Amino acid sequence: MRALKGLARALNDHGQYKYKHPESVVDFVVIGGGVVGLAIAQRLSESFPSKSTFLLERHTRVGEEISSRNSEVIHSGLYYPSESLKTTLCLRGRDLMYERCKKHNIPFRQTGKLVVARSDQRSYVEGLHAKSLKLKWPGHPWLDSDQTVLSTQLLSGEEVREMEPDLSTDIVAGLWCPQTGIVDSHSFMESLEKDIMDSENGSLVFATNVVRIDRHQKTTASTEDGWVVQASSGGDSYAILARNVINASGLSSVTVRNSILPKSKRIPMFYAKGSYASYHGPGVSKIKHLIYPCPYTGPNAHAFESLGTHLTLDLQGKIRFGPDLEWIDPPESEITGTVEDGDFWTKELIPDSSKLPEIHRAVTSYLPGVVLEGLRPDDVGIRPKLISPGRGFQDFLFHKDYPSVDAERNSNNLMISLLGIESPGLTSSLAIAEIIIEGMLKGR
Repeated sequence: MRALKGLARALNDHGQYKYKHPESVVDFVVIGGGVVGLAIAQRLSESFPSKSTFLLERHTRVGEEISSRNSEVIHSGLYYPSESLKTTLCLRGRDLMYERCKKHNIPFRQTGKLVVARSDQRSYVEGLHAKSLKLKWPGHPWLDSDQTVLSTQLLSGEEVREMEPDLSTDIVAGLWCPQTGIVDSHSFMESLEKDIMDSENGSLVFATNVVRIDRHQKTTASTEDGWVVQASSGGDSYAILARNVINASGLSSVTVRNSILPKSKRIPMFYAKGSYASYHGPGVSKIKHLIYPCPYTGPNAHAFESLGTHLTLDLQGKIRFGPDLEWIDPPESEITGTVEDGDFWTKELIPDSSKLPEIHRAVTSYLPGVVLEGLRPDDVGIRPKLISPGRGFQDFLFHKDYPSVDAERNSNNLMISLLGIESPGLTSSLAIAEIIIEGMLKGR
């Protein structure tokens, strides 16, 4: 496994933005207008209608980064350690998403998923099946613990090919997951955006970069603990005092949290590129379900870095393969901190055909009729990783910081940073919002 450079940058590394005294006070500032930030801002504005919620998004519209570059799959909650946040929030988020889609007429389809295995992988799907039978809801007081958690069915190779005749004869077993589905992620985000805009005190602020964050402590001149959030828009910067900050900025979340940490305690970020390919050609004419190969695992069954190059369908029936996995190094100028821009990864988002042969090799291990000529570059996304290659399983991380010792003692004026929110982040988004508001803010 090659050594990879981590990027431990922070906002305002070069001191371009000087401290500004806040001009106004806001109850909640959410940083990041991806699906998770939207879900949190929507729930905040619904749960605290008399309090102000500002969502700050650096792009001109929502969901421009991770949230618009994924498989649009509603995951069933199958792969990760049973007690992990990725499992419990995916299980809960799955059901919340289906409920919201039905209530708000968001396009979705519960297609079901097959995890397929060659002979040397049979034990893996058998283990997934055994785990699914034992899964229980997390012990949160607002959840109904009597609900069915996850139903799966172990299938033989013949039974798998009855469902999907195009599969290879090398496939000897499979796991059927009927609760997996697909969703129009853009319509889903639009519904959250509308709720925020229609709320009494929720606001969406676009084209606005958060450039500096400082702790704000009570003084003789100010009675407020909180966070001074400095933002830049159109070349001008301004500062607001946020009583609470939710850092849901995805690929920038580590950079934001690092800005309130000493250099010696900064967290490095690693970047994983995933390419997708669309497909029009033979070998898939009878496909009706999502098809996932077994992921390559490292030291243990959960030590995989991606779910493999899988087949997904969109709501129009378009077939895509991906994402694959390619770790990318930051340029040396970023490692040494000689430039301010931490968005080097945006240069990696241009689809090209160089990855198609590798995608083709991965896909033909379970769908041998797929031809290279039918593949076209489709999309590219970047996943935020908190550990380097080969380091095993990494769960979602929620960090709580406080502006003062007094605030920490009284559990007030939180800054909550959501780190490493990759797959199954879309599926988990509503459950992440639920646990942040119900478990961390209301539960103080």
